[in-house]
Amino acid sequence: MILHVVTDFSTQGGAQAMLARLLSHSDERAVVVALTEVSDRCRAMAGTDKVEYISLHAKSPLSFPRAIWRIARLIRVHKPEVVLCWMYHAMVVGLIAEVLSMRRVPVIWTVRQALDDPAAFTRSTRMAVWLSQKLSRFCGGIIYNSTRALEQHTKFGFADANATVVPNGFHLPEMPQKRSGPTRVLGLAARFHPQKDFETFFRAFAIARRAVPDLTARLAGDGVTAENPALRELLAKNNLPQESVTLCGDLHDMADFYNSIDLLVLSSRTEGFPNVIAEAMSYGRPVVTTDVGDAATIVGDSGYVVPARDAQALGQSLTDAANWSSENYITRSSAARDCIANSYSLTAIAKAYDAVLSGVETQVRHPTATHTG
Repeated sequence: MILHVVTDFSTQGGAQAMLARLLSHSDERAVVVALTEVSDRCRAMAGTDKVEYISLHAKSPLSFPRAIWRIARLIRVHKPEVVLCWMYHAMVVGLIAEVLSMRRVPVIWTVRQALDDPAAFTRSTRMAVWLSQKLSRFCGGIIYNSTRALEQHTKFGFADANATVVPNGFHLPEMPQKRSGPTRVLGLAARFHPQKDFETFFRAFAIARRAVPDLTARLAGDGVTAENPALRELLAKNNLPQESVTLCGDLHDMADFYNSIDLLVLSSRTEGFPNVIAEAMSYGRPVVTTDVGDAATIVGDSGYVVPARDAQALGQSLTDAANWSSENYITRSSAARDCIANSYSLTAIAKAYDAVLSGVETQVRHPTATHTG
């Protein structure tokens, strides 16, 4: 049995989506402990009755000591073979809880973020990164979801023993709506946060519209609504008519969103393995992305990659994509979908997780064994 400790299991972020996919793919019993909340949406994403969910409602550092003691008690009660921690805060809390539980259980961290631009993190997250670096040599291993994340965290001082890369895995949609171009509807799916760099996207979108006036954009994510004054300000600042942008808010079903766009845009300042890129590509949607995390590796030749925070380069790439011929668009669309099918299937990724976790379990049972990760 695996005890998952996750910072939050209430939103549709990358870590939450990957955890839900692994839960849905497994027939084993599991317990998911969220430091903050567990939502019905995330339960539905996992879609299994073999998982017990526990919300600790620890929303401030002052509430962490109580959360740590509760997790320690859960470790003693459930006696998991492995504790798998998702995201920085959960990594710190889960490791301390294992020590206090007085049980020898391997604690594995899953790092979902690269360090392209730590300034985009909140103060709390920066502190959690620093604490994680100090404690990293005490965990049983680290699973990174991108090669860049592994390299950057190792350079930052994270322990590199038993560190490995396992990218995110995806279900391939059976019958996505096919589109043949030209590229006229751009999509961006991200929560409204400095890390996602909406300012650069709006500047780039305005540049592209000057060359291709009938370009429109559909934006989805937490806080991405007409009621958000910062978004209204970005529209006005870039002289974009309101009808050029549809603000969809936080969508529960992303299938309709991906089917409604021609191309996905990622304008982030930092990422690990951007789920949204692979999800869009699985629907046959080409991608224009900033060079963050492993985005360039995922996209390959099916789309364009530009430097982060470079609105001019992003705008030019959007313009170029809008001018693809129908034949070029269809070729890139097929290449995008094939890439996800061949390299990021959920079945293969789930097996990779199982191999890592089985390895650390063996280490604990036989301390002299060598983990090959």
